[in-house]
This record gives sequence, C-alpha cells and structure tokens, in this order.
Amino acid sequence: MSDLLVSIRHAKPADAQALSHVFESAWREAYRGIIPGLALEKMLTRRGPRWWRSTVTRGRPLVVIDLGQGVAGYISYGRCRDRSLPAEGEIDEFYLLPEYQGVGLGRRLFQAARNDLRDRGMGRVAVWALADNERACAFYEGMGGRRITRVEERIGGAPLAKVAFLFADTRAS
Repeated sequence: MSDLLVSIRHAKPADAQALSHVFESAWREAYRGIIPGLALEKMLTRRGPRWWRSTVTRGRPLVVIDLGQGVAGYISYGRCRDRSLPAEGEIDEFYLLPEYQGVGLGRRLFQAARNDLRDRGMGRVAVWALADNERACAFYEGMGGRRITRVEERIGGAPLAKVAFLFADTRAS
C-alpha cells in the first residue's frame, strides 16, 4: 500500500504545462456541447503554457492541488470584480482534471480558497458558472452556494446563461 501525498500550494512558473493541461482537459469535459465548438477551440488555444507562465506571476492568487506526481487542478481567486454582487471575494476559475472529479479533491481545494479569502477579510464570496454546466452548479449548491443572479452572455455567437452563486461566511463572529 502507498500513501498519496496531496498538497495545496501556490502555483509556480514550472507548473505552466500542467496548468495548461488541466485547463484544456477540464474545459473539454465541462463545455463540449455548451460552448460552440469553434469558440471553445479558440479559447483553448489562447491558454497554452506561455499564457500560464505569465499568469502565475500576476497578483491574483492561483493555487494548485498537487498529488505528488503532478497538478490535478487549480483555483484562482481574489477581490470580487463585479460591484453589483453582494460579495467581497470572488473565485474566478476552478478546474480539476476529469479523472479527479467527484473524489473530494475539489472540495478540499475550494475550501482552501474560501479560507484564504476569509482570512483576507472577504467572507462573502461569489462564483459564476454557466447555467448549462449542471455538474458545476450542483457542486456549488452542494458546497452551500445560493443562486443570486442570472445573466446572459454571448459566447461564440450563442447566448449562454451564467449564474452567480454567493457563499456567506458561516463562522461565528
């Protein structure tokens, strides 16, 4: 029997290839059939290792879940960018490789980001998801998120609905 070492840490430039792989694999799994094919391919093409190397060194936290043999997912977060939402913090992106979904790693990574945001004074956190991404919506609801608004956005010429979830700080004051 062997132990699996799971660590949650800040991404490094050396993670660029792995981040690109997670992004592409997760997006193909989550958005095939939702985002029009050509638009999806263009989005994937823009997010290669070079893009990730530069992103890792920017200001917003980018955290990975590393299983010892490689990165299985990532989460990006910071101050809420949408002033119309009743949230201080926002989770911008959150993706796991498809083969690691549904085994609890996402819960760990999501909670780590929530804890970091809370420690930075951002107890109310918003997350956007495409409404047709039923798996993501079910995950956010299962984690205690409450749907607070729905907007429509055009992606690749197709109107797609996005839903904002709000997570409130549940710690005792």
